[in-house]
Amino acid sequence: MSAGLHGVIPAAGIGARMAAELPKQYLQIDGRTLLEISAQTLLRVPGMASLTIALHPDDDRARGLPLLQDLRVRFTTGGKERADSVLAALLAIAGDEQGWVLVHDAARPGLPLAAVQRLIERVVSAGQGGILALPVVDTVKQADARGRIEATLERGRLWRAQTPQMFRLGELTRALQQAVASGQAVTDEASAMEMAGHAVQLVPGSAANLKVTVPEDLALASWYLGAGENTCV
Repeated sequence: MSAGLHGVIPAAGIGARMAAELPKQYLQIDGRTLLEISAQTLLRVPGMASLTIALHPDDDRARGLPLLQDLRVRFTTGGKERADSVLAALLAIAGDEQGWVLVHDAARPGLPLAAVQRLIERVVSAGQGGILALPVVDTVKQADARGRIEATLERGRLWRAQTPQMFRLGELTRALQQAVASGQAVTDEASAMEMAGHAVQLVPGSAANLKVTVPEDLALASWYLGAGENTCV
């Protein structure tokens, strides 16, 4: 790979939906925080030059975590929204506009290394950004304002977005800057790239790569890790 490869983890959230005392990125599986497990996965990717983690301004936990003492890890201050945190991390990576960046959720500890490598191979081969995602297999209902079924959606072309999401560093930086400046709501990096007119490819992900959002997700993520679904830990 001619251009550099960099990782970004936005971890400035407070994890309100987990109903826990700690932000969810600091919940643990077998003595390791979700943040450490997710970061370690990216650090094990061949050719990973740096990993930038965006933290809440009052967060003093991450810098002391043992698995984050790798010299490639750096920290920056995140923002109120995900896009703000990712943008802050991208701006902290200097001098590699043509490099590739992998943006990954701290709360996806079950990411298999094979899935990351599949994403990198597809993106670099095509020269086009992409994301890990899974096809929707359930019947999907659209609700009205009163919580009643309004329509049944055709699921054949629907996918559930995962992370990492991989793009050229310079292009993603500009796309997020435009979105933030215009007040556009973006829930992931692909949304910003779509708004900026870039094509984004879908790369099959993994069921093990679930996002820990509510308490029961933690047990499922732990099961995947224990069952050996994640080949990189």
